[in-house]
Amino acid sequence: MTFTLAEARRRVARTDWPALSAGLDELGSAATGPLLTAAECADLAALHEKPELFRTTVDLARHRFGSGEYRYFTHDLPAPVAALRAALYPRLLPVARDWSARLGREAPWPDSLGDWLERCHSAGQDRSAQILLSYGPGDWNALHRDVFGELLFPLQVVIALDEYGTDYTGGEFLMVEQRPRAQSRGTATVLRQGHGLVFTTRDHPVRTRRGWSAGAIRHGVSTVRSGRRRTLGLVFHDAA
Repeated sequence: MTFTLAEARRRVARTDWPALSAGLDELGSAATGPLLTAAECADLAALHEKPELFRTTVDLARHRFGSGEYRYFTHDLPAPVAALRAALYPRLLPVARDWSARLGREAPWPDSLGDWLERCHSAGQDRSAQILLSYGPGDWNALHRDVFGELLFPLQVVIALDEYGTDYTGGEFLMVEQRPRAQSRGTATVLRQGHGLVFTTRDHPVRTRRGWSAGAIRHGVSTVRSGRRRTLGLVFHDAA
């Protein structure tokens, strides 16, 4: 599968990044433009049947996280996974730094994804966190956060590999925000095949009368009603 960093950057550049940043501020999630073709999605989804590409498989039901399966890639990533991750990081970095400034937090992320991953590895977070997720009828994912150690990047991306309404039904991407001194707010998003959804790993800035507060957000997947739903998860920190 030929997929260069230059091609990934070209596709990533087609997204309206100011609009995406505004969406992240408002809801903690926002969609990209198309990142993968239907054929590329099918090729990536088919990798699920090649266990040698993955460092571990997680049965969600066994751990009471829901129902379905996670497969974590080794560091020897397929070309589209590595290229899209590298192309997206510099686009997301300004948002990450801006959020940290508003919340009064440190922004430890260097300009280079490679340099950031070296920091993760030096801190003992040296396992790949890139995920191929697979859900069938009746499967779902409990609300959670993907925090794999003390070092984390505040944004991640999920890319749909199957077509909603044709390959599967149900399985909407869920987010629930615990709003400061208010009732929680939920959103449900239908993922478009080949498109990415950028979303917060942990929280996002929320303006209050006292300034900026962290609106804690968890994400999950609603029950798949029919078919098979597979997605690619791009995480910008490695796991302990």
